[in-house]
Amino acid sequence: MCLASITMDMLSNDIVDFSSASAEVSESRPEPDRLLDGDPVTVAKNFFTDADSRFFAGTWQSSVGRWRVSYIEHEFCHITSGRVRIEANGKSWEFGPGDSFVIPSGFQGVWEVLEPMSKLYVIFEPRSKGGDASLQTEPGSLQDLCAPA
Repeated sequence: MCLASITMDMLSNDIVDFSSASAEVSESRPEPDRLLDGDPVTVAKNFFTDADSRFFAGTWQSSVGRWRVSYIEHEFCHITSGRVRIEANGKSWEFGPGDSFVIPSGFQGVWEVLEPMSKLYVIFEPRSKGGDASLQTEPGSLQDLCAPA
């Protein structure tokens, strides 16, 4: 299931404890036109989606591979295992266990999983200038999680 289409029942104001909460699980691969190397398989476990379907939190895992990304959302990442390299505009960042970073909306680059990895994520989709963010169709990291396996 695509994270962008998940609306979990969050009518209560209870804490969402990832260790005991149920998650919407989706397995996918990058779209072939974005794949640069390998055959990475990703698994997202989304534990929280707000009522507007603009705010998401969960865990994400990936096997080794390299693909192009184009973000329409802001994403906070905290690496829990493995290593990733992110490249854009002649710059390169490498992250491993314990590292945290934010990828802003509008970022375009290359995501390369160097070692099988997992991360905690928090995603916020800003409203588009034309209105509802859910109507945006530009490929982004959420769509990486939505591609059929």
